Amino acid sequence: MGGDRYSPGDAGALTSTMDDPPAVHYDDEELPARSLSGRVGLGVSIVAFLVALLVLGQVFRPLARGSQFYLIIFLAGTLPLVFLAYRARITGAGRERPTLPDWLLAGLAVVTCLYPVSPLHGGYDGFLDRQGLLEPIDIVLGAVLLILVVEACRRTTGIALPLVCLAFLAYGYYGGLLPQSWPIAHAGLDFAQIVDALYNSGSGFYGTPLDVAATYIVLFTIYGAVLDLSGASRFFVDLSVAAFRKSRSAAGRTAVAAGFLLGTVSGSGTATAVSVGAVTWPLLRRAGYPPEQAGGMLAAAGVGAILSPPTLGAAAFIVAEYLDVSYLTVLGWATIPTLLYYLGILLAVEIDVRRFRVRSIEVPTTSAWRLLLRFGYHFSSLILIVVLLALDVNATRAVVYATLAAFLLSFLDPRARMTPPRVFTALSAGVRGVLPVVAVCAAAGIITATTTKTGLGAQLASLLVAGAQAVTTNPTAVLALTVALAAVALAILGLAVPVTASFIIGWVIIGPALLGLGVPAPAAAMFVFYYSVLSEVTPPTALAAVGASAITGGRTVPTMWQALKYALPAFLVPVAFVLTDSGSDLLAQGSFTGMVWTTAVACLAVLALAVATGGWVPGIGRAGTPSRVLAAAAGLLLLYLEPLTITIGVLALAAAAGWAFFDGKKESPTERG
Repeated sequence: MGGDRYSPGDAGALTSTMDDPPAVHYDDEELPARSLSGRVGLGVSIVAFLVALLVLGQVFRPLARGSQFYLIIFLAGTLPLVFLAYRARITGAGRERPTLPDWLLAGLAVVTCLYPVSPLHGGYDGFLDRQGLLEPIDIVLGAVLLILVVEACRRTTGIALPLVCLAFLAYGYYGGLLPQSWPIAHAGLDFAQIVDALYNSGSGFYGTPLDVAATYIVLFTIYGAVLDLSGASRFFVDLSVAAFRKSRSAAGRTAVAAGFLLGTVSGSGTATAVSVGAVTWPLLRRAGYPPEQAGGMLAAAGVGAILSPPTLGAAAFIVAEYLDVSYLTVLGWATIPTLLYYLGILLAVEIDVRRFRVRSIEVPTTSAWRLLLRFGYHFSSLILIVVLLALDVNATRAVVYATLAAFLLSFLDPRARMTPPRVFTALSAGVRGVLPVVAVCAAAGIITATTTKTGLGAQLASLLVAGAQAVTTNPTAVLALTVALAAVALAILGLAVPVTASFIIGWVIIGPALLGLGVPAPAAAMFVFYYSVLSEVTPPTALAAVGASAITGGRTVPTMWQALKYALPAFLVPVAFVLTDSGSDLLAQGSFTGMVWTTAVACLAVLALAVATGGWVPGIGRAGTPSRVLAAAAGLLLLYLEPLTITIGVLALAAAAGWAFFDGKKESPTERG
């Protein structure tokens, strides 16, 4: 094929300017924020900067009064900012400057959050002593904080999660009115008990989700802001463009590689898809990709940012806390699935090159080796995180040390030196970037506290298993059906609520069901984690696909289906975690031999799924309907990871390739790949 010459001007610019403030996102939890400027913008930035100093100080000099005391101060510093930084209208329309009601809500947030640690009514110790016997003023302020948390959640994520929270509150209050013969009936909670559980306990607003946001996630957003301002984002995109400039698959490979590398800074599926799309869509368009196909590729590559080490999505930190393991352990669990995920995308890219007759393009840019030699130091801080975690350094300290390393390395590039104004910008942007996650995590305390107080999680888990047992009594079939029901439930849940909340709700309801059927805790947790994340590419919402379609100009719904095609392995591989004992090898929990063998089989399964969805057998040519059906069956059989199903799966894949080969005899040589 002849090559088209690509000009960086076609994209506007390959990278952003160094003077732009970092657009830090950590998870796809948020609606558009206000663009604050002037004294209001400066004031919000100063408060965010002070919160960042509090967070950093907590790592090395924790507050003497304990974790809950710190969380109270942290929430008092971040919750008011939500009302100033986010509009009351969930459509994103409205005034850029905070209104009088916004200021009043921010003031109320400060008062209600700081009340437990104020000197009133015996101070913090007196407040804790009143647990279970709250005074009227405690109940009133706790109720006000409840309203504020729900409203903050609505402003940052939309109406779905607040409605879920209200439903849980209604269940806690009115559950005693349900017929006692119903499995989900309980004795009922009065309003004071509900407020006490939320306001004065470790399972409500100040539970594990907020603890994770205030101790881990905010540090990673600060780290991402420093990386961004130090030039890492520009380097990752430029490196991706340079690495594949001579291949016919260069445009697609560039988009996928840039999504993976940029995800180390962003950690957000939608933000990564949009950022990469702004740079690579001109490449993809000139190479001949249809807008919907390109948008689906960008969305799938972007969502990989939430699934990929070393900075997984926010829910991964909650996995570590719930299972009481190190974050490095969770990174280990995610490594092989990440490789399989990107293998699936890259195979789909290679297939699309042939299906759509993609052209090679010439990109005038510096060689990849020269970029690595000059700016490869940007990888150092990422590697440092993993090394420190392996040396048993606490995750919070590891990310702080990595941030310090990124700060020092920035002075190697005169355009990206972290001057005091840039440090101020990075710290304040890091805290502002975590505001939506803080709102979600505080609201998630409503769900976890209600579930804990009423025992709802265990009851719903038993109902899920009972539904499967009503169909069959075979233990293997019961597990398979429960997994299928759980996958559907998580997919539906993910359509309505953000990733972090989806994981928390899924874990308290679906987690016990899987654990009760003998699924190991790591496999159960990662199953829930992956299906929570994949809502970003699940129609009819698929936020990452919506963002990508806005860049490419493609039709939104077809873009969603293309994203689903690219991400298909991520939907099916987690099922392998929980169905068989060998599935644990995919989480790097077995022997080395077992991990290698299982990974090889899973790679073959991903290839089969790519053939089924792409309609092309690499090296042979177009796959007709019979070949695609055989390949789909092969992929499913191979992922069961048992000797018999693996054997049948290999035979089915060979049959699919053979059928495509003989069909290809009837085609011209240019139609074969």
